[in-house]
Amino acid sequence: MNVSIGDRIRNLREFRDITQEELARRAGVSVDTVRKLEQGARRSARINTLRALARALDVQLERLVGQPTVTQELSDDGGLIALRDAIQDPGVLPGVLAEDDLEDPPDPAAWTRSVEAAIAIYWAGDYSRLSGMLPLLLRDGRATARESGGEQVWRQLALAYQLAASLATQAGHPDWAFAAVEKQLAAAARAGDPLMEGMAVSTLSWVLLRQGRWEQAQQVAERKADALEPSIRHASAVQLAVYGNLLIAAATPAARRDQHEHAQSLLNVAEAAATRSGPIRAYGSAFSVVDVRTQQVNVALAGEESRPTAALTAAAKVDVADITRPVHSAAHRVDVAQARYQTGDSEGALDLLLEVERDQPEWIRFQTGASATVREMLEAERRRNTPLRGLAGRLGVDPTL
Repeated sequence: MNVSIGDRIRNLREFRDITQEELARRAGVSVDTVRKLEQGARRSARINTLRALARALDVQLERLVGQPTVTQELSDDGGLIALRDAIQDPGVLPGVLAEDDLEDPPDPAAWTRSVEAAIAIYWAGDYSRLSGMLPLLLRDGRATARESGGEQVWRQLALAYQLAASLATQAGHPDWAFAAVEKQLAAAARAGDPLMEGMAVSTLSWVLLRQGRWEQAQQVAERKADALEPSIRHASAVQLAVYGNLLIAAATPAARRDQHEHAQSLLNVAEAAATRSGPIRAYGSAFSVVDVRTQQVNVALAGEESRPTAALTAAAKVDVADITRPVHSAAHRVDVAQARYQTGDSEGALDLLLEVERDQPEWIRFQTGASATVREMLEAERRRNTPLRGLAGRLGVDPTL
């Protein structure tokens, strides 16, 4: 039996023992919206409405919309539960007696290559494959760090935990991701690398954003950006990239809080840094002018009042062919699809979402923005649209399928 968003809202509301009116007040939405969702008269709402309802119900958005797991194929030593156990390994806690390692750690150079390969898999959107290999990668990394030490090994271990945080967040487990970022920061400190610490804070900001902690997400990123602000004349490309990524991280929650002018100001500075640095890959991520401009599209759609026309104007300045990471390209096109739908171009939005699904069939299933747009399109459809309903069924957002 399929469970709709309205069913989840009703169950969670009744569990909290609050009325529809009280939930609407807490979320800042109309009671009519809550009533229609629970009755099934509406099958979804805008993503900002869903976020507000999730916060009012004190749950993660992913639980409210029923996000799927990333593990399509099970492996003997991988998967989400194995990833949780690798992140939250009790053996690394002070005062806990850990088991002796049963195997010798891998060669540091070979393990470093494995981390680099895992980063490429993440940005390709192959989450199922990554979830199968990442738990062992973390265990081997800790063993390698204990055996060999050295700044490079600790730096790579920080990157491995950054991957773990990113995958856990995508899979709807930001609490695990928070623990992974703690370990990323600790490894960065052992490496003596303040720029790696900056990237960890950028990841932390994203985790806090997914937890609905928008003010904290903005604050941690801005403070770290201020602390690492480089001299434009003398900064290296890597320094500018870390600084710019922190500004991008801060802009997103600022826009969610309806601080659109401030968010745009942050992105303007980030674009200046990207112009100065040129395209660069560093610390498991990428930074370029196009990375900043895609975020301008995303920011225009955030907040209480979405600005889809501004989003499409910003999107016109983005050449999708210049986006180097497949997952980033997909995320940008999902944003553009949302903007197209909100400006009345339902056909163009659907075409673009189907294109993204063809390119990233696994990744798109975990994107609440894509699912929310499809739900809105289903809600408003005037005739039975077979391609739309097919996409909705594959994303698990149509309770009638």
